[in-house]
Amino acid sequence: MVAKGKTMRLNEIIGVAKEQLQSLLHLEVANVVTASRNNGGWQMTIELVERKAIPDTQDILGMYDVILDDTGDIVSYLRKNMRRRMDMVENVE
Repeated sequence: MVAKGKTMRLNEIIGVAKEQLQSLLHLEVANVVTASRNNGGWQMTIELVERKAIPDTQDILGMYDVILDDTGDIVSYLRKNMRRRMDMVENVE
């Protein structure tokens, strides 16, 4: 996917991740919530539309943690949460 020795830029890796996840799960990407480089690859949180609704504020979104290797291939994904599009998400640490 990437030429040997070439480091992918953030916008490139986000595009690759969205394309692969959509193809894998046959769901539409709603948002890329987080993206960061980790040792030897990339880690992202991506929201996908699990169920469309009218109005769209009632769509059900799945939040997925995605790990990609340094060439941009998805090596793992895990749905961490589901929510309605209109619901707020709180991070408590």
